[in-house]
Amino acid sequence: QVQLVESGGGLVQAGDSLRLSCAASGRTFWSYFMGWFRQAPGKEREFVAAISWTDDLTRYADSVKGRFTISRDNAKNTVYLQLNKLKPEDTGVYYCAAAVRYSVTIQEYDYWGQGTQVTVSS
Repeated sequence: QVQLVESGGGLVQAGDSLRLSCAASGRTFWSYFMGWFRQAPGKEREFVAAISWTDDLTRYADSVKGRFTISRDNAKNTVYLQLNKLKPEDTGVYYCAAAVRYSVTIQEYDYWGQGTQVTVSS
C-alpha cells in the first residue's frame, strides 16, 4: 500500500514557476507508476503527467507539454512536478497518484493524495 502527500502549491502570477512534490510512504514505492492529475473548479479531474519507475517513460497532456516536467527520486520516495510558464488555466487542485501499470487513465490509479492548490492569476 502507498500513502501520498502533496505539497508545493500556492498563488502565483502568470509566467511564474512552481515545483510540486509528492512524498510517498511504502517500501514498494519504486514499483508503482506515478501520475499527476488536476481538477479545476466545476471541471472533471484530468491527466497532467505520468512517469514510469525507471524514468524511461514520461507522458504529458498536450496542454502542459513543454512547460511541465515530471520526475521522481526513488531513494527519497518522492515524485516532482515542475510547473513553468504557468497560465491562469493551470489553476486547480493538483493530485499525485500511484498505479500498478503505466497509464493516463484516472481509473487505473489506485492510490491518491489529498491534493495541493495551485492558483495562477493573470
